[in-house]
Amino acid sequence: MHGKILTALLLAGGACLVTADAAQTASTCDRECLRGYITQVLYAFVKHDVSKLPVADNLRVTENADDKPLKSLDVVRYVTGLHGYRQDYLDERAGIAGAGVMLEESGAPVLLAMRLKIVAGRITEMELVTTSNRAEGLIFNMEHLTAASEGMNYAPRPDEQNTREEIIKAALKYPEGFTKAETFAAVGAPFAPDAYRFENGQLMAGPGCTFFKGCEQIKSQRIPTLAKLVFRIAAVDEEQGVVLIRMDFGPGSVFSAPNGPKDQSLSVFEAFKVYGGQIHAVEAFMKTKPASQPLGWEG
Repeated sequence: MHGKILTALLLAGGACLVTADAAQTASTCDRECLRGYITQVLYAFVKHDVSKLPVADNLRVTENADDKPLKSLDVVRYVTGLHGYRQDYLDERAGIAGAGVMLEESGAPVLLAMRLKIVAGRITEMELVTTSNRAEGLIFNMEHLTAASEGMNYAPRPDEQNTREEIIKAALKYPEGFTKAETFAAVGAPFAPDAYRFENGQLMAGPGCTFFKGCEQIKSQRIPTLAKLVFRIAAVDEEQGVVLIRMDFGPGSVFSAPNGPKDQSLSVFEAFKVYGGQIHAVEAFMKTKPASQPLGWEG
């Protein structure tokens, strides 16, 4: 039974499972092909013209969990440039191109998390989350997002590489920790001693962390219990050893100020760098949302 569940996870691409035929079709688009789709979409946003994008007739698009027509997206109407930071997550087996990108809106930074699904040379799914300021993201430290990080882009040696199944199993200890324990150590999450976590550009765990007491060690730091956290595998970059998980942290994940909005949740794209059997880096892009609002791509 566990083997069947894991096999389904391995082929998961967005909201649905990839069939054998679809996986074969997706495999015809290699890493550079997938990367090219990301580039094409980003420049279409900047040019405010998505008419030439290779989209399927059944294209589905969400922006901040709301279904929208492609040409009506805020990123199409308001984005004015690319800011330099870009981190790609390329899943050849499932035909998924994910990315975290810094955009500009009239000179101000905008953080974009994006997932594209490619089938037979056409974009069939586009999932976008944008964060423009601290109020939207709780944390918004763009000074640390001038370039893609060294940790996330380390190329594992052949003897360090793990299988697709192994890196997924390691990454899934993260949501398990939030739902079952007060520390990641309690669920056996395989964090390396020097593992770190960035959230919207801010170091929140790992060596050098000063954000709160005890954050220097991600494995033993105290974490909240989030009983209603939901998640799915968004992409698995086997070559780089990265698992991208899409999460809704659920009620209780956002601290409510006395006069602030109530019943908020965190909408998160979180990437896990896994090699040598350990998680070495975690980098998250997140935005607040109403707790009652679904992410839009639940299975």
